[in-house]
Amino acid sequence: MLLAQVNTGELRLKVTDPGGLGLSASITISSNSSQYLNSLTTSKSGEVDIETLPYGIYLLHAESLGFTATTETVEIRSALPSEHTIKLTVAPVKTSVQVSSSAPLIDPYRPSSVMQIGSQQIQDRTASLPGRSVQDLVDTQPGWLYEGNAVLHPRGSEYQTQFVIDGIPLTDNRSPSFGPEIGADDLDSMSILTAGFPAEYGRKMGGIVELNTRRQTGDGLHGEVVLSGGSYDTGAAYGQLQEVHGKNTFGATASGSMSSHYLNPVVPENYTNRGTTGDFSAHYERDLTQNDRLNMSVRHELSRFEIPNELVQQQAGQLQTGSNFETMGTVRYQHIFSPDSLGTLAAMVRDNANNLNSNQNSTPIIAFQHNNFREGFFKATYSFHHGHHEFKAGVESDNVFLHEDFSYRITDPTQFDDNTPSSLAFMDHRPDLEQSAFVEDLIRLGKWTISAGLRWDHYQLLLNQNAFSPRISVGCYLPSLKMVLHASYDRIFQTPSFENILISSSPQIDALNNNFLRLPVQPSRGNYYEGGLSEAFAQRMSLDINVYRRNVANFADDDQLLNTGVSYPISFDKAIVYGAEAKLSLVQLTKLSGYASYSYMVANVWYPVTGGLFLGDDVTAAVTQTTGHFPASQDQRNTLRTRFRYQFVPWLWFAAGLSYGSGLPFAYTGDQADALAQYGPEVISRINFDRGRILPLLATDATLGMDIHKSDRMIIRFQADGSNLNGRLNVIDFGGLFSGNAIAPGRSFALRLSTNF
Repeated sequence: MLLAQVNTGELRLKVTDPGGLGLSASITISSNSSQYLNSLTTSKSGEVDIETLPYGIYLLHAESLGFTATTETVEIRSALPSEHTIKLTVAPVKTSVQVSSSAPLIDPYRPSSVMQIGSQQIQDRTASLPGRSVQDLVDTQPGWLYEGNAVLHPRGSEYQTQFVIDGIPLTDNRSPSFGPEIGADDLDSMSILTAGFPAEYGRKMGGIVELNTRRQTGDGLHGEVVLSGGSYDTGAAYGQLQEVHGKNTFGATASGSMSSHYLNPVVPENYTNRGTTGDFSAHYERDLTQNDRLNMSVRHELSRFEIPNELVQQQAGQLQTGSNFETMGTVRYQHIFSPDSLGTLAAMVRDNANNLNSNQNSTPIIAFQHNNFREGFFKATYSFHHGHHEFKAGVESDNVFLHEDFSYRITDPTQFDDNTPSSLAFMDHRPDLEQSAFVEDLIRLGKWTISAGLRWDHYQLLLNQNAFSPRISVGCYLPSLKMVLHASYDRIFQTPSFENILISSSPQIDALNNNFLRLPVQPSRGNYYEGGLSEAFAQRMSLDINVYRRNVANFADDDQLLNTGVSYPISFDKAIVYGAEAKLSLVQLTKLSGYASYSYMVANVWYPVTGGLFLGDDVTAAVTQTTGHFPASQDQRNTLRTRFRYQFVPWLWFAAGLSYGSGLPFAYTGDQADALAQYGPEVISRINFDRGRILPLLATDATLGMDIHKSDRMIIRFQADGSNLNGRLNVIDFGGLFSGNAIAPGRSFALRLSTNF
């Protein structure tokens, strides 16, 4: 199931005895700069392949009984497989030799900022509610923050996060209420980009989250079973099996979860909020020859959940439910033409369905939605190494066939304009056709590293547009300071979200109001700038600092259709987002490790509106408000996150952290008395109406973990988590009646038991 990532390579390692014969050995490969750590065993012939390694410098440690342990470094800087041989020497009789070395803290040849989350961080993560384990991990990184229901927003962007799963990009909304997730238990590592994007990436450019799924390398049967449960009647189970037999690898995973706190409730009482998820995947990989590899995978995911009620809806007896279903199949073929050139072909077919249903007591509107799409994706790339250059070129085609089916019936006319029709039925379908081509070069010139590329995109849905996007990143390594300076420029062409874009652009919606404004939503075009540094201190700590600015024309946002919760894309004239971020990572100080990150961001959006559907009073505002600006809904000025881990003894550790946010802006059409009557004093005490800001959020957490059993064949781990231990009522979003408030989870606890074999 492993498909090549943009900046990853493969290591083909062989361990031999002094005579050059293959030797079975235990291998540890690590890199502090990419947070990567993996332990594996070579075959009897001494060989092992390690795929999808992020570019960087790695420390290799090899051991075999009767031989002296050896530590070496290896650099991965190409999509082409790197071959490396470690020759072990026979250990002297009655002599003990111990070699101590440290994995590199920073990558001296990285031309832009990349945040890495390795297997250890994934394994030791704080427990998450179902459907958001990956989003919770991303949210720990500087520059990212949540709105309600785990919708990620990178550096002020709205719904512009791209998840790349084993090389396949998914550009639709992947939050729990819109799409099932591939859980963190499935992952080996994550790479997170908010600038310095390779030209290979396009279409959704707020931020890129690369997910590498796990793969065992040793022969035989391997697996894992994870059981967890905790507050809010939450329970989950995950299982994984993988069989490696010669040149063949077979694998399967399955998981399921349930909770009474699936989405973020809109009031503290947490009305109607149960949800369940399920997931199954299977994959097959075969090395056809030394130069040819075939990967195939299939995955099916589903989620079913209730939509949280506000007080008036609960009193009326409303019950709204949602569901998501997704089936995805992928295939990839890789061929090595020569030691310096590599070609890949990858394809994906995906079916996705999203549903909304309402009972007869729903208020102020009974809404139904049954949307689905089929996506066909194809990508071909060619990589070539020559001297100081790593060239890569490719073409990509992504065709999404959209089907929208929406209907409603109004039950409380007082919540709508007098001329709003009491019912509506809508159905339409249309293809979204997008193609692209790119060329890029990674150049290494002494202490300088340059990544330069050019991308072409074509977009055809409601509009037919294309654009060229140049990208360049430059890094300079200063060995005497153990510092890398870097700067990047990204030109972006960002296609609109296709969520409900057909209904929002249909003339049939004109009947909803005599006063309407409909404008086609243009793709966003913009310029991203970033400068920063990475520095290592005494082989113990590393510091990353970035400053950035984003200038975006036709800034993408979203709005809701009536009071249904059905959202669709809109856009404004422009946005300017700027800020600074810092992350201090403590790799190991005696038994202490951890990080502290801080983000400062200012995000403003300028009128007038340039795209989307507007009805009633919103039309007047859209037409008359042609100048001025307002804070973006993600304009949280200060964000702080920390987590530190202390290893008491080899089998017992403790971690604690906190998350702080200075609060998002909000717009509320009523007055404070109306809000108090609807939501009660507990919620209103967290709202500053004078400033138009939610009061600061603060949550502390703690984790206790232990290895119950550890041997060469099996590891059993236990973990206990406590979240929001300070017990503060944290209001994430505040938007008024029927418009998506979000209350963060209260004080909660979780237990987790995992068995690896």
